Amino acid sequence: MSTVELARLQFAATTGIHWLFVILTMGLVPLVAIMHTRAAYTRDPVKRAVRERMTRFWAQLYVINYAVGIVTGLVMEFQFGLSWSGLSKFAGNVFGAPLALETLIAFFAESTFLGMWIFGWGRLRRGVHVTLIWLVTLTAYASGYWIMVANGFMQHPVGHEVRDGVAYLTDFGALLTNPNALVALAHITLAALTTGTVLVLGISAYHLARGTTDTELFRGSLRLALLVGTPAAWFVATVGEMQLPLIRRSQPMKAAALEGGDIARVQAELVHEHGPDDYVFAHDWLRFSMESMTLIGYAVSTVTLIAVLLLWKGRLWRWRPFAHLLTLMIPFPFLASLAGWALREMGRQPWLVYGELTVADALSPVSRTSLLVSCTLFIAVFVALAVTNWTLIARFARRGPDATQLGATEPLDDPPGGAEAKQPVPTF
Repeated sequence: MSTVELARLQFAATTGIHWLFVILTMGLVPLVAIMHTRAAYTRDPVKRAVRERMTRFWAQLYVINYAVGIVTGLVMEFQFGLSWSGLSKFAGNVFGAPLALETLIAFFAESTFLGMWIFGWGRLRRGVHVTLIWLVTLTAYASGYWIMVANGFMQHPVGHEVRDGVAYLTDFGALLTNPNALVALAHITLAALTTGTVLVLGISAYHLARGTTDTELFRGSLRLALLVGTPAAWFVATVGEMQLPLIRRSQPMKAAALEGGDIARVQAELVHEHGPDDYVFAHDWLRFSMESMTLIGYAVSTVTLIAVLLLWKGRLWRWRPFAHLLTLMIPFPFLASLAGWALREMGRQPWLVYGELTVADALSPVSRTSLLVSCTLFIAVFVALAVTNWTLIARFARRGPDATQLGATEPLDDPPGGAEAKQPVPTF
């Protein structure tokens, strides 16, 4: 493999694995926030206790994924500096600010709010505690927005001018409102909600099929997941299709590959516009990614709709094979998300910033041996982190709420003596 191919493989592997953490984080945190809000403001002490155990159980899975995901994000930063210095030199003046804001939000604001929420069990008043988890949710999606602003610029560069081979920001508003970023953000938001709800559906169905004693907890989790996940699963494809007109205008080769257009004609037009190069990159893989993502999306949305109908008929709890199907469905949204990310990133080749900076020009001046070593190490570390993450999630998911260590041991309530009253020490 050439140095360019090694660098691209390294980038694809690290961002792809990191994306699995991100999409589950974005999908689970709003569900945890809803669960906590319901638990905090439920007056019936029995229902409140069940809903708090529900919150703590799913929050523990979320925290595991978030903690390991942060490590993958930190490691990924190294490969940007190692392999893609040309991108920083060309576009650092444009999306340096969005990336810096994303770092501040994800690694400081979001982490701070999450830490306060974790260790606030039994110590904070319920209004403050609930506000913290909603702030975690808000900052998670704000972080996703800034990432998509940077990625949207690479897909369709706007709000800048190039002087002496360097891009300079001229219109910050255009950068923030780039349709390639906003529509993609809406698409990944729905994809994340689908991923999180399918995980909740699958684990809940697993415990209900085993005859768990926490019937109300997992039935409530399943109902909430269906309420949130069914519309998300159905609209994710619709919002995804809204990107096609944008692709036709800004990336004609990707559009031709996806829609069966005249590849040779578009190649000739791009050669005339940008100079000699191979603009017909992996068009078969693009179509395969598109078809795979669409097929999985429709399959998941159909299964969730059937689950809603069975729930309405009162038969969802009785049909054990369907419960096993819900559990087996857990990996599919992740596969669809990987296919969508590959489609978005591969489709603009050979450009890193479309029409202005090629992948070859963005590559750092490093040797093939150095890239081979770094590629091997990065992929090994990321695979190890992914295996660790899913091993922990699967272990705690199988054990159920009784193994939950997050938060206090008593139901959430305002202390009768005020915030100064003695409270149980939270554990994690």
